[in-house]
Amino acid sequence: MAYNTFLADRIEHVLQHAGKPFEAKKMMGGLCFMVDGKMCIGVHEDRIMARVGPDQYQEALQQAGCMEMNFTGRSMKGFVFIDGNVVDTEPQLEYWVEKCLEFNPKAKSSKKK
Repeated sequence: MAYNTFLADRIEHVLQHAGKPFEAKKMMGGLCFMVDGKMCIGVHEDRIMARVGPDQYQEALQQAGCMEMNFTGRSMKGFVFIDGNVVDTEPQLEYWVEKCLEFNPKAKSSKKK
């Protein structure tokens, strides 16, 4: 399984209600939601990929079910994984989506090739 489609649908629902335009793209072995052309939040297997930014990174790691995001043997600072089991309720999921949306205006977009 590449990613949990139920979790992806729930994130999409929260983003729709937040009123921010977004685009869903398959990348990093999962599904990423792009806001203003920048990776904001996504799903990989049964966990959330959250871009919370470097200022919120250490605080995020203290939350239940949160761990550093590591694809290559190196931690991606500003990005965290959240175990899908700790976002069973809508307020829990909304908390992480809001964290990602708060950082998104400050995030740098990837250079297009």
